[in-house]
Amino acid sequence: MASQVATPTSLQTTATSSSTSLSSPGLSPSSPAQLSPDDVELLAKLEEQNRLLETDSKSLRSMNGSRRNSGSSLVSSSSASSNLSHLEEDTWLLWGRIVNEWEEVRKKKEKQLKDLVRKGVPHHFRAIVWQLLCNAQNMPIKDQYSELLKMTSPCEKLIRRDIARTYPEHEFFKEKDSLGQEVLFNVMKAYSLVDREVGYCQGSAFIVGLLLMQMPEEEAFCVFVKLMQDYRLRELFKPSMAELGLCMYQFECMIQEQLPDLHMHFQAQSFHTSMYASSWFLTIFLTSFPLPVATRIFDIFMCEGLEIVFRVGLAILQMNQAELIQLDMEGMLQHFQRVIPHQLDSGPDKVIQAAYQVKYNAKKMKKLEKEYTTIKTKEMEEQVEIKRLRTENRLLKQRIDTLEKESASLADRLIQGQVTRAQEAEENYLVKRELATVKQQSEEANAQLEQAKKTIEQLQQQQQPQQQPNAKGAPRYSEESVLQLERELVQARLKEAESQCALKEMQDKILDMEKRNTSLPDDTNVARLQEELIGVKLREAEALTGLKELRQQVRDLEEHWQRHLARTAGRWKDSPKKNTLSELQDELMSVRLREAEAQAELRETRQRMLELETQNQIHSNQLRRAEQESRCLQECVQTLTLQNKDLHAQLQEIKRRQAEIECKSKEEVMAVRLREADNIAAMAELQQQISELEIQKEEGKVQGQLNHTDSSQYIRDLKDQIAELKHEVRVSKQAEGPFVLTLPCFAAGFSPGTDLDFVVVFALISHFKTFAQIWF
Repeated sequence: MASQVATPTSLQTTATSSSTSLSSPGLSPSSPAQLSPDDVELLAKLEEQNRLLETDSKSLRSMNGSRRNSGSSLVSSSSASSNLSHLEEDTWLLWGRIVNEWEEVRKKKEKQLKDLVRKGVPHHFRAIVWQLLCNAQNMPIKDQYSELLKMTSPCEKLIRRDIARTYPEHEFFKEKDSLGQEVLFNVMKAYSLVDREVGYCQGSAFIVGLLLMQMPEEEAFCVFVKLMQDYRLRELFKPSMAELGLCMYQFECMIQEQLPDLHMHFQAQSFHTSMYASSWFLTIFLTSFPLPVATRIFDIFMCEGLEIVFRVGLAILQMNQAELIQLDMEGMLQHFQRVIPHQLDSGPDKVIQAAYQVKYNAKKMKKLEKEYTTIKTKEMEEQVEIKRLRTENRLLKQRIDTLEKESASLADRLIQGQVTRAQEAEENYLVKRELATVKQQSEEANAQLEQAKKTIEQLQQQQQPQQQPNAKGAPRYSEESVLQLERELVQARLKEAESQCALKEMQDKILDMEKRNTSLPDDTNVARLQEELIGVKLREAEALTGLKELRQQVRDLEEHWQRHLARTAGRWKDSPKKNTLSELQDELMSVRLREAEAQAELRETRQRMLELETQNQIHSNQLRRAEQESRCLQECVQTLTLQNKDLHAQLQEIKRRQAEIECKSKEEVMAVRLREADNIAAMAELQQQISELEIQKEEGKVQGQLNHTDSSQYIRDLKDQIAELKHEVRVSKQAEGPFVLTLPCFAAGFSPGTDLDFVVVFALISHFKTFAQIWF
């Protein structure tokens, strides 16, 4: 066991926390006679680890000189040993043996170990003891720490923001971008990557900061992971904080049981437990108490868990009960924030001693946990039920709104149809009146015409017997009567024509009215709308009637119940017969109640059936409208399909034309290139001939063929050759066009528009320059 504890990995943590002031008589080299061989070996290894850690850049003791108690290592421990008491010597020796024989002590002397932890772990042993208490010595996750630091966490901004708020007055953390803030950021970032469900929570930084005050960041990370997993801290720091609610419930029940007066005062002031105790559980008093006191409580927390938080919290309330009862809410908050921390400046022994006088029953805490779980389950069920009822209520409101809108729409359409029908009926009535008037006038005209015809016939009959006796006076009488009859006939025909015109106008109006009637909704649609409206009105009337009946039954039942109560009030004074009669009346009352309940259920069922029928009608109407819209959409799709086919055919035709144009353009380009190649070949031949002439000229120069006598002959030969070349160029120009002249012009440095004679003259000048150089 001694060899296991003395490994560099486990002892490095111990040396880190004690590298500055680990000195005592019991551990100094000046008293070797008092130490066992195992203690001597342990001290030697501790001294070696301290010397290594003095040069470790990550060690908090080597970077923070203010936190050193004596400023010396184990090498100089003998010089300070005279300042320690014999009690401290014994404590050091005892804790050294405990660390050396940890497994045996943990199994066989657990109670004694708890008593020692409650008295306080020595400062220099605290790092390794904390690791041993939570079994964080050799965790596999320690090897992943360096890899986690290379990754990116989504909580980095939050961690950076809160680092400056963590121990802002402590020298190790107060400077911006210091080593303390950097290692704190590293540990929080690494854990947020390991446990993505929890991520980062503000209170956890204070716990990690305390660990970093005692050990390097890798060991602090391992201890923090163990605390989150095995000490219920992970449940406390989850986003839902369900465990914190459980702790608040348990703590409040303990206050109610042990401090009832204070609990009543808290209830009267609406001073909830979470207002002052939530930080106690989230940070283990690190933000509420002085750091030495919180560290002593944290020693016990590492050994016993959250039980110490309940005990210390209740002890604090007991110590301040009298002052708290006299304060209001704001005063109590100020008391918790300012007064209580100063009460603990003298040391933690008093509050820890009071904490273990508090009654704490683990079984009762388990029972309270079950009660809290049951309450939360019921609350969740009630919330689910409330959410369901709200959803149903919202759906019912939407359904009612829809029905009201449809009913209003149907009523509007019905009223509009009725108004239109009334207007049409009125117009029809007016037309019929006019038509009747015209018919009457026509009949009167016909009757007058018939009467005129009869009068003419009578006159003609009277004229025949009187022709002979009144031969002279008859023509005058007959002419006057004929003229009068003709005038009457003309008037009758005019009236008949007017009546015919009026009749035709009435017929036109009737045809117009019939066309307008055909454009209006038919009788079936109006009748259907009327039926739907009537059905809605009937269902509404039935619902109102049923509601009135139910109200009447409720009133009757209330009256029967009052009479029943009045009868049962004196039952114990009546005789057995009257009691039997009252029992029968009670049974009758219960039967009536069941009957009323059954009728109410029947009414509700009918109402639901009516609602379902209404919904069915609404859905059928919506289905018909949807079918019509679907048919319209199908027709639109077919139309668009045909248009798409036409456009596709046009696109294919355009592509085909474009391909033909491209083929033609390629053929033209090939033809141009062929002509260009021919021209280049011709120019190459001409250049070859020119080069041959130059070679001949050079050969003549070398051989001495050029002299004064034959220079004129040489010039004439050159002129002949130039003339021949000029002729060939003209021939090629006539054959190929101006394109051929482009290359020789460019070869000579002229533009394509330069005259051919000018080019020839330039060639002659070049030859004369060559001849002059040879001559001179």
